[in-house]
Amino acid sequence: MTTVFTKIIQGEIPCAKVYEDDLVFAFMDAGQVNPGHVLVVTKTPYETLMDADEESAAAMMRAANRIAKAVQRAFEPEGITILQANKPAGWQTVPHLHLHVLPRYSNDGVDLTWPRKEPGMDKLREYAAKIELT
Repeated sequence: MTTVFTKIIQGEIPCAKVYEDDLVFAFMDAGQVNPGHVLVVTKTPYETLMDADEESAAAMMRAANRIAKAVQRAFEPEGITILQANKPAGWQTVPHLHLHVLPRYSNDGVDLTWPRKEPGMDKLREYAAKIELT
């Protein structure tokens, strides 16, 4: 599958590159929410985190860790949000595995609605029992 991110990685679309290694490519988001907003993208065009191998997923987070520290030094934000979304219902807009390193400031207009539900410990244990790691 070819995505806009594939074209950026291949140099078909220009970008402001921040970082690259064998598994990931990072560049400034063209739609900067705040200055220093970076996208970290897997070079293999996995659609979601669930499609990726562990090595690529780990490489993406290792790069995000290094980039977040550099963004903190460069822009001195009050906080940083690391956001990784999967599938349209999970807010993914480009079907290519990526995460956002997003500098944050109080009252920057960025909002995340998180309607908290508290099902109780019995239900939580029931949910946990359904999750089988392979």
